[in-house]
Amino acid sequence: MADRIISVGGEGEIVEKKSRFIATIRPVHSEEEALAFIQEMKKKYWDARHNCSAYIIGKEQSLSRCSDDGEPSQTAGRPMLDVLEGRGLYDVAVVVTRYFGGVLLGTGGLVRAYQGAVQAGLEECIIKEAKEGYKLRLTVDYTSYGQMEYIMREEALFIEDSEFLDKVKMTVLVPVEKRKVLAEKITEATSGLGDMEWGDLTVYFE
Repeated sequence: MADRIISVGGEGEIVEKKSRFIATIRPVHSEEEALAFIQEMKKKYWDARHNCSAYIIGKEQSLSRCSDDGEPSQTAGRPMLDVLEGRGLYDVAVVVTRYFGGVLLGTGGLVRAYQGAVQAGLEECIIKEAKEGYKLRLTVDYTSYGQMEYIMREEALFIEDSEFLDKVKMTVLVPVEKRKVLAEKITEATSGLGDMEWGDLTVYFE
């Protein structure tokens, strides 16, 4: 199962023997969105020799497509797709635009260039990883709030929301493996007065 998504897309570029390879990567949630993105890039880079593409939809990577867009078969789209699959990504599309520099790269050179461009593009993206965990709704009094913040930082947990009413209500995403130790720390720090309401097991991205 794929376990990473692109939170914020990016663009990277490499040059191989005077040919420019520009990778544009974007999160997509349907094949229609992916195809619209590919057309958008073809319009943007209308004067380029090739706009090769690859996309994966669904966390089981159930739908994937790629195009060599005129490059020799299996030298562009498939290698690009291999990089996305290898990173465990889904709901993602990439277009690599090539401006031909006048020097032939050969099949091996093309494969390396298209894969290198995708990797350069991914370096400019923000990638989030899927984790299994629980949403904890924690209610504590104001005297315990500082300690709770410290514990969350210590355990590297994300505080999704905080409400300051008569008491402080915090919503925290807790990975499965940290539930037990966190509950113990909260109980100890609040002398058992912290109110912990655990949600169902869910998948979230961090």
